[in-house]
Amino acid sequence: MATATWNGTVLAQSDDTKIVEGNHYFPPESITEGVLIVSEYTSVCPWKGTASYYTIEVDGQRNEDAAWYYPVPKDAAAEIQDHVAFWRGVVIETD
Repeated sequence: MATATWNGTVLAQSDDTKIVEGNHYFPPESITEGVLIVSEYTSVCPWKGTASYYTIEVDGQRNEDAAWYYPVPKDAAAEIQDHVAFWRGVVIETD
């Protein structure tokens, strides 16, 4: 089981994450409702494609662009389509 937390709040939890380049990508249905806000920020990975971002909001505190996903990944990254990964202080624990 992998769990993503920030400021003591569980953001996602799943037995079915995909690990790519050391990052756990959580399936969309494992994300805690109401903690992610769509961001306008994007970035490009040469082999995965264009990533879209979310800002995390917990108890009025925001962590800007701290989660990302690939809505339309390149073929090489098809398995992580719409799965969410985290950074910027989000803690990922596995058991």
